[in-house]
Amino acid sequence: LFLPNHAPKPVPVFVGVHVFDTAHAYPRPAVARQIPGLPKPTAEENVRVGEATTDRILARGYGMASLNIEHLSPDSATNWWQGVARLFGRTEPGPPKATETGALGLWAWGLSRAMDYFESAPGVDARRVILIGHSRMGKTALWAGANDERFAAVISNCSGCGGAALSMRNYGETVAIITHAFPHWFCGNFAQYAGHESRLPVDQHELVALIAPRPVYIASAVEDRWADPRGSFLAALHAGPVYRLLNAGGLGTTNFPSPDHPVGGIIHYHVRRGQHDLTDYDWEQYLDFSERYVGRSTP
Repeated sequence: LFLPNHAPKPVPVFVGVHVFDTAHAYPRPAVARQIPGLPKPTAEENVRVGEATTDRILARGYGMASLNIEHLSPDSATNWWQGVARLFGRTEPGPPKATETGALGLWAWGLSRAMDYFESAPGVDARRVILIGHSRMGKTALWAGANDERFAAVISNCSGCGGAALSMRNYGETVAIITHAFPHWFCGNFAQYAGHESRLPVDQHELVALIAPRPVYIASAVEDRWADPRGSFLAALHAGPVYRLLNAGGLGTTNFPSPDHPVGGIIHYHVRRGQHDLTDYDWEQYLDFSERYVGRSTP
């Protein structure tokens, strides 16, 4: 947990699983964008961008916290259960059973335990804790936010199948692909829809809607077709009726935006140029969004 120095009052905090590598003394929550036609960022540039992003987050009055995945559930089909799953009765190897919580659910459970800590942590404004996650942790952030109303807002970056992307589109990474490659992420029942996505009783726009009326930001990358940018936009769009039912507004547009032009209100969306990353550009949008809908403390 990193907090701004000399804050006059408790500050809002971004929290996620592996938002930054806890092995480094100085956190690096972002990388530079890889833009077509420009040289690929070097390792040194990514370090500079990551550390500069940390400085920017703290300077704008936010703390940030990261959980280590190994402390919750190893991301392994064979060893996923050798963590907090044992608290819920898992005693032997094997994929999650039909209705048993998989690794994504266990990571989300860990985020709620972090929230328990924030409620008594000095320097943290527990009313303004913002979930953030990239890729599989973007899926985790959505699930944690849907299950725990204490989180003030949810940000899901390039989360794809099982995250924000609509499963029934059957585009990019599909239910069949993801449940074969990562059988430990989900309950066993999810795999029965592999190749039969149209039979799903729900889809991901309903997961987003479970966060209502709290702010939610979904983002994608142009070159990250595996995570289905358009399907993620459609999930944000079709969560709107529930937000409007609760007088919270919605996405505010039906038109898929051009790259690097964020759209929306309390439901927000952007697709940026580049690849499957959490970049400094993304963080700039998330900071502006959080200031508008969650607020900040003056550092």
